[in-house]
Amino acid sequence: MKLYAPSYYKKFKCIADKCRHSCCIGWEIDIDEFTLGKYQSAEAPYASEVLKSIEDSENPHFMLCGGGRCVHLDENNLCRIILNLGEGYLCDICREHPRFYNTVKNGMEVGLGMACEEACSIILNSDGYSEISEICELGYDEESPEFDACVPRQRLFSILSNCEKRYNERLFDIYNEFSVSPNMLGDEKTRLVLSRLEYLDSNHQKLFSCYSGALFDCDGQEKILERALAYFVYRHCSGAEDIFEFRAALGFCLICERLLASLLKNCGDAVELARIISEELEYSEDNTEAIKSEFRLSFTNP
Repeated sequence: MKLYAPSYYKKFKCIADKCRHSCCIGWEIDIDEFTLGKYQSAEAPYASEVLKSIEDSENPHFMLCGGGRCVHLDENNLCRIILNLGEGYLCDICREHPRFYNTVKNGMEVGLGMACEEACSIILNSDGYSEISEICELGYDEESPEFDACVPRQRLFSILSNCEKRYNERLFDIYNEFSVSPNMLGDEKTRLVLSRLEYLDSNHQKLFSCYSGALFDCDGQEKILERALAYFVYRHCSGAEDIFEFRAALGFCLICERLLASLLKNCGDAVELARIISEELEYSEDNTEAIKSEFRLSFTNP
């Protein structure tokens, strides 16, 4: 099986202590069985400290200390496991973040998640989102899905990247091509759905209340919005099991894009606003599913 990635993928490198939103703060990090075995068999002195820091439960995970910090995050926001044992002793979640994977018709795709500020900056400042190429051969195979979501995705990318049309015209063409748009829910319903989601930061619930699905003038932010939408589509539509699920996922992506547009209309750091949307909406399976479900209902009950 081959692994594919967008052209910007290899630009990413963790910025560690320079990160304003450390992924080692606020998240309960589960430890995979293989890495747990490595900690148990390691002879290095720090391995015993690692074992003491693991919460023994059905899903073993690192304890959190003050401020929700991982117990292995030092005062300089650097990982003590890396410093004392090396990167080879990171558990799967720590090693892979912010990467995500989708099984597609011709192999597997990997991408970078926008909840990571460095990944978000790369995504929003990189062209060529439709340039997806092979980066390596994996040592295993997975069952290939019957539905090839890459076909409608490529059609969408060709519409989205058509610079002969204004950005809002391209969005309108996408709405027509796939028979899905934020207006299927309406602003009032969408704001209600957003208000009922679970938030990591309660301030973001109020922040998202400015949502509007209108195709208003984006004041020079069109490229940011185009790249953000392409990212959401790459992440959420690529693994769709059929065209119905592709459209439901696309509905979610379009809500995220219009939410970002609404926030940018009120001014702010595009990277930080996109990161917040990613962290609150797409990094929560429950929140993602809640929005997708609204579109499924709208398809069956127009």
